[in-house]
Amino acid sequence: MKQINKAAVLGAGVMGATIAAHLANAGIQVLLLDIVPREPSDAETAAGLTLADRAVRNRIAQAGLDGLLKMKPAPFFIPGYASYIEVGNFEDDMARLKECDWVIEVIIENMEIKKKLFSEKVAPNMKEGAVLSTNTSGLSVNEMAESLPDDIRKNFLVTHFFNPPRYMRLLEIVSCRYTDPAVAEKMAAFIGKRLGKGIVYAKDTPNFIANRIGVYAICNCVRNMMAMDMTVEEVDKIAGPATARPKSAAFRTADLVGIDTLQHVANNSYELLVNDEEREIFHFPDFIREMVGKGLLGNKSKQGFFKKTKGEKGSTILFYDYKSGEYVEAQNPKFASVEAAKSIDDPAKRLQAVITGTDKAAQFAWKNMRDTLIYTFNRIPEIADDIVNIDNAMKWGFNWELGPFEMLDAIGVGYFVERAEKDGVQVPAGLKAVGQFYKFADGKNYYYSLADKGYREIARKAGHVNLSVLKRSGGVVDKNSGASLVDLDDGVFCLEFHTKMNAIGNEILSMVHKGIKRSEEEGVGLVIANEGGLFSAGANLMLLVMGIAEGAYDEIAMTVKNFQKAMMAIKYSKIPVVAAPHNLTMGGGCETCLHADAMNPYAETYMGLVEIGVGLLPAGGGTKEMAIRAIKLAEEYDMDPTPFIFKNFMNIAMAKVSMSAAELSQMGFMRQGDAVAMDMDTRIFDAKLKAIALAANYRPGRPLTDLKAPGRGIAASIKSQLWNMRMGGFISEYDEFLGKTIADVITGGDVPAGTLITEDYLLELEREAFVRLCGQKKTLDRIQNMLKKGKPLRN
Repeated sequence: MKQINKAAVLGAGVMGATIAAHLANAGIQVLLLDIVPREPSDAETAAGLTLADRAVRNRIAQAGLDGLLKMKPAPFFIPGYASYIEVGNFEDDMARLKECDWVIEVIIENMEIKKKLFSEKVAPNMKEGAVLSTNTSGLSVNEMAESLPDDIRKNFLVTHFFNPPRYMRLLEIVSCRYTDPAVAEKMAAFIGKRLGKGIVYAKDTPNFIANRIGVYAICNCVRNMMAMDMTVEEVDKIAGPATARPKSAAFRTADLVGIDTLQHVANNSYELLVNDEEREIFHFPDFIREMVGKGLLGNKSKQGFFKKTKGEKGSTILFYDYKSGEYVEAQNPKFASVEAAKSIDDPAKRLQAVITGTDKAAQFAWKNMRDTLIYTFNRIPEIADDIVNIDNAMKWGFNWELGPFEMLDAIGVGYFVERAEKDGVQVPAGLKAVGQFYKFADGKNYYYSLADKGYREIARKAGHVNLSVLKRSGGVVDKNSGASLVDLDDGVFCLEFHTKMNAIGNEILSMVHKGIKRSEEEGVGLVIANEGGLFSAGANLMLLVMGIAEGAYDEIAMTVKNFQKAMMAIKYSKIPVVAAPHNLTMGGGCETCLHADAMNPYAETYMGLVEIGVGLLPAGGGTKEMAIRAIKLAEEYDMDPTPFIFKNFMNIAMAKVSMSAAELSQMGFMRQGDAVAMDMDTRIFDAKLKAIALAANYRPGRPLTDLKAPGRGIAASIKSQLWNMRMGGFISEYDEFLGKTIADVITGGDVPAGTLITEDYLLELEREAFVRLCGQKKTLDRIQNMLKKGKPLRN
C-alpha cells in the first residue's frame, strides 16, 4: 500500500460529502464525484446551459460541496479547507481515479447498484495498489467483493464512518475474505493517525458492531417503556448519564440520527438476522412507523420524539406521547435513584448506584442493561473477536461512557448473573465463568478473552501515552486533590488536572509551581495535559461567589494574584512548557495554554477567553497576554497596533470560542511552530516530543519591561464602537460597561500611546479591574446564572 495523498469519494450525498470534508480537514486532496443529472434545472436552462455543460454535469457533486459550507455542525475545521475538494461526475471523471490512492464508495445502500458501479466504472480505472473501500453500514462486503477482479479484491474493505464524520470518532473496518491483512492494518494505522479515528475491527454481519448493539439498546428501551407504561421523557432521564450513556440518551439519540434512519437499521436487522435469538426486538411498534409516515423524523424535520416550540414566554420542550399520537409539554420527571446519581462523577459508580436502586427508574435501568448486556455477550464471536472492539465501538460510536463489558464489571459480574437468573432470564454459560472482564497487573491492562478463557494484554498503540496506566504503575511523583505530576520518562513530566470539570483552584495553582520546580531540577520539559472529557472549564466560580458573598475582596485580589503568578511561572520557567489541550478549554484553561511555550491541541479543541459571560475579564494573564501579542505584532511589522488590539479585544469582548483547533491560529492563540493533533491518543506523546525538541536550545524568557502601550486613544476608539453597538441594540448597557473595562486594560490604561509599560503593570491593571467587577451586582447575577443554568446571562 502506497502513501495516501489523494482520495476519491464516490457519492456526494450528506455522508459522502461530509467524509470528503473530513479528508480535506486532514490535508488530503479529494475528488468528489456523483451522477450526471438527467436534465438541466429550470435555472440552468434559463442561463442558457445544456446537459453538455460541465456546470450542469457536475451539479449534484457541486451541490454536495456547497451544502457543506452551510451545514451545522460545521464539517470543515475552517471553511477554507473546502478548497481541497474538486468536484466531477461518474461519466466524465472516472478515469481520474488513477490519480487517487484511496477510493471510497458512498452511494445508495443497494447491493446491485454498488456492484454495477464497481465492475463497470471503478475497477477499470483503479490505480495499481490503490485501496478501494465502501462505507456501507449493513451490506455484505464479501458479496460486493465478488464483483471485483482479483488484483483489486485484496485491497478492498469496509471503512464505515459514523455520522457526522468529523465529530464521531468511531471507524469500523471490515475485511472481506480476500483482503490482504497488511492492507487492513496499514489503513487502520493511517486512518487512526491522519483522520484521528478510533478503529475497531468488525465482522461481515448486518450493521457491524456499534449499530447492532446501539440500535438493539434503543429498541429494548422502546419495548420496556411500553411494558412499564412510561414516557419517552422518563426513559431519557434514565438512559443517559445516569446509566453511563450520553446526554442524548435513547430518544434524543434517535432524533439526532433520524427516526427514519433508525427504522431502516432496525428493519435491516430484522430482515437479515433470521437466526438472532432477539430478532423480534428489532420489529418496531406501529407508532414509530406512523411517526415516520407523518414526517416526524427527528432533528432533520425539527420534530421527532422531542420538539421545541417558541411562544410569548420563551421556548417550550414537548415530547411525543405514543399513546395519543400528540405532543405534550415536558414534565421534567424526577426519580430518586437518578437524582442521587447526579452527584457521582465516576460513571461506573453512577451506573451501579442506579441499577441497585428500588424505584421505577432503577427497575427500568436494570431491565434495559440486563437485556442489552446479555445480548452483547452473545454476539462474540459473531460480530467481533473480542470484548475490546465492542466496548470501543460503543464508546466511540454511541458516546457511551462505558462499554458493555466495562458496564458488567461496574455492576459486578457475579451480582449481574445472580439477579438475572432470579428474573428467570437465561444467562449464557460463558458469562457465569467470568469473574471480571478487565484487570490491571504489572503495569499493563488486560482483557478477558472468551476464545482463550484467559486474559490477554490490551495492545498498546505506538505513541499512546496513557496517564491512567502510568499513574497506576507508580508514575506519580507528586499530587494533591486537584492535580498530579506524572513522569512521562525521558526527562519530561506531565501536569494533569483532576478536579470537577478540571476547574482551576488553589490546588492546581500549587501543583503548577511544584511541577515546574521538579521539571527544572530533574528534567528537561513539562507537558500540561489530561485525559478527561475536557481540558478545563476555567476558574472555580463557586469559590469566587463565596468570596463575593462574604465581601472578601482582598482575598479575591490575592487569589487572582496567585493565578497570575502561576501563569507567569509557566511562561518564564527554565524549561519548555507545552500545553496539549482538548475539547472544552475555557477561561483559565485557555490562559494556561497561552502562557506555555508551545501548544499541541487536539483537533477538536474549543478554546476561548469567555469571562465576559460571567461579568468579568480574563485576569489570569489572558488580557495581558493578548495585549502583548498585539503590541509585538505591531512592532514586528512596523505598524499601528490598532488593528491587532481590536482583533484581540473582540476575541475577549465577544467571548469568541474556537470551533476547532485550526481556528486558534486565526484567533491569535496559536503561534508559528504549534501543531494540531488529529489523533487524540498521540496528543500527549506529540507534546512530549515537542518539549524535548525545544529543550535542545531552550532560552528562558524574562518578564517584559519595555512594552509600548497602545494607549487611551485606541481605547476611546473601541469605546465609541461599543456605544454604537449599544445604540443599535446589539449589546446591553452592562455589556458596554464590561467592554469599556476590557478596553482600558488591553490598551495599557489611561496613558498616551507609546508610553513604556511593563508586563507586571498590565497584570496589575487586570487584577484591579477584575476585583472592581466582582463588586458589581450584575456580575454576581451572571456568575450565579452560569452556576445554576450553565449558560451566560445577558443582563
